[in-house]
Amino acid sequence: MMNTAGTNVRSEQLEQYSTLEYILLGDLRDLLEDSDDEVTCKWLLAVLEALLDTLPREFDLEEQDGYLLEVLENYPNWVEEVNRLRSQHGSLFNRLTELREQILRRTSYAAIADQLRRDLRDWMMTLIAHHRHENRLLQTALNLEVGVGD
Repeated sequence: MMNTAGTNVRSEQLEQYSTLEYILLGDLRDLLEDSDDEVTCKWLLAVLEALLDTLPREFDLEEQDGYLLEVLENYPNWVEEVNRLRSQHGSLFNRLTELREQILRRTSYAAIADQLRRDLRDWMMTLIAHHRHENRLLQTALNLEVGVGD
């Protein structure tokens, strides 16, 4: 069992990674609205690299000591939903890696820019939906009172 100091450090680190992720997603949104030039492409790659560095660290911290353990302690029958969310960590990272590789393999950024914009926006929406689902599941587990009656 982790002590309070360890939990606080982990919570602070997780908050820092979440904040960095939020900033990087904002940068990514801005870049997707920029022109189709090589300078934009270089910045886009830099943001993707930073996200590819940040996401695994954030996911590892979330999974340390049990992913959504608070949910499973209260509702062990929600294990399938928790496992599905945990498995999304790998698919989110892998998809972002594929998109970065697509940029690296390109002959011209302008030639792939429109499709890449769509793909990156889809990826961002999937990541945001994932975080919302995690938060909703956690809030529901902590606030739901089952079995209370007359």
